Amino acid sequence: MDSTAESTESRRSGRRLDRDTVIKEALRVVDREGSRALTMRGLGQELGVEAMSLYRYVTGREDLLEGIVVCLLEGVTAELANARPMSWQQYLQTLAHIVRDLALEHPLAFPLVATRHPAAPWLRPPLRSLEVVEDFLTTLGEFGFSDEQKVGAYRSFTSFLLGQLLLEAAARGDGVSPPEEPLDEGDADVPNRDGRIQLSPGSEVLRLRPMLSENHGAEEFESSLESLLDRIELEVSQ
Repeated sequence: MDSTAESTESRRSGRRLDRDTVIKEALRVVDREGSRALTMRGLGQELGVEAMSLYRYVTGREDLLEGIVVCLLEGVTAELANARPMSWQQYLQTLAHIVRDLALEHPLAFPLVATRHPAAPWLRPPLRSLEVVEDFLTTLGEFGFSDEQKVGAYRSFTSFLLGQLLLEAAARGDGVSPPEEPLDEGDADVPNRDGRIQLSPGSEVLRLRPMLSENHGAEEFESSLESLLDRIELEVSQ
């Protein structure tokens, strides 16, 4: 599409398009319907333009998904820039809560942060941004961590965040996202069959279902975070 046609289409849609606008609209779609619902055609309809016009700003759907991840992590970087931690424990607590807030605000988009390939193969989700990891390692170094201790803390911290927040995001996302339909290909076993199993009246799962259904995400997060900080402190002190 030439610039004249694009300008005409942008006027018809009532909004000026650029990469930032396209990515943020894509994030809104994912927040509302999940990443499976994001298509170039559908996004074009959301923006009031033809899908082909979007290729001026993104190379395709994969670029859209990567742009969403970058957009989300830029918010983490911005919040870290305003943090003034008095200790490494305070820094990790602050960072953990920043990332948790992100996961809870965007439960359908957060799995993209957790599962897409990081900027470099030696980075780990969800702290997969070079800027965030640079801040992490530099800050711990300022508090006296050795290189080995910084890398060890990074590995432990990312493992904690990934497991804890994917669980919370999944729990919150289930409330607003339609269940994924299993794909039945020929005679292949259909996944998600557990959901159709009939439990016996004496089943422990059935008996404890009310307790299993309780949401203690905040308390579990804080408890696990405190345990992690205690473990890192023990390793640093040795």
